[in-house]
Amino acid sequence: MHFTDAKGILSAQNGMNIYRGCTHGCIYCDSRSKCYGFTHDFEDIEVKQNALQLLEQALRSKRKKCMIGTGAMCDPYMHCEDQLQLTRRCLELIDRYEFGLAIQTKSNRILRDLDLLKSINEKAKCVVQMTLTTYDEALCRILEPNVCTTKERFETLQILKENNIPTVVWLSPILPFINDTKENIEGILDYCVRANVRGILCFGMGMTLREGNREYFYAALDRHFPGLRKKYHDTYGYAYEVTSPNHAELMKIFKSTCKKHGIMHTLDDCFAYLHEFPERYEQMSLF
Repeated sequence: MHFTDAKGILSAQNGMNIYRGCTHGCIYCDSRSKCYGFTHDFEDIEVKQNALQLLEQALRSKRKKCMIGTGAMCDPYMHCEDQLQLTRRCLELIDRYEFGLAIQTKSNRILRDLDLLKSINEKAKCVVQMTLTTYDEALCRILEPNVCTTKERFETLQILKENNIPTVVWLSPILPFINDTKENIEGILDYCVRANVRGILCFGMGMTLREGNREYFYAALDRHFPGLRKKYHDTYGYAYEVTSPNHAELMKIFKSTCKKHGIMHTLDDCFAYLHEFPERYEQMSLF
């Protein structure tokens, strides 16, 4: 872990990353790709030590309330958050200035901040996004070794439901020849239905591989799935988009389940929901 002073904190789309890098150890992580310009080891977390000052300045200068996003590139609830609590302190600012929040994680550490999530949701809008990829717990511990399992994430979604906090699940990535099975997709979708999620983001049944994350992924295949690297090479070569041979069948299950249970599932609808600041607040602020 090392500390740096950032020049800014919010992107043009009002997203932020307090940290750079990750300690979850997921074998498929796209954020490892060289195109993101990491100049340090991925597990050597870069901490934006002036994040709070930058965020408060940005929130105070905004003319209109909006949704603030975090977690798209680096999980805001990594192990270092236990010590640093930068995510919590940023949520305190978002709550104080009455902005909305769209936060994405794989970790049940988010429940530590349930009080703030509830407060933000009461004043504006809070949406928690949880990544679910692997229903089988033993396989999940191989693919996502240093973070809570899918069952624990499902339990987190249930607690959020009980506290009236809307949730969206990222059903991504799905790894060909590993978790691209009917049983896996149906298990995850059952969790989503039981947790009453508002939406599920799915970019297709597959994954992406490019320089940086490809090498890390293949090394993990050699450790845990001997021989599978060759199957990937033979099937996909050096393709960026790696689509499961079961894509059509699994997408049919995904779409029919979402339609049956009234779950948002198109990318446009889900992203529009995540970015939409509630009208009720905008109307109240006029008076």
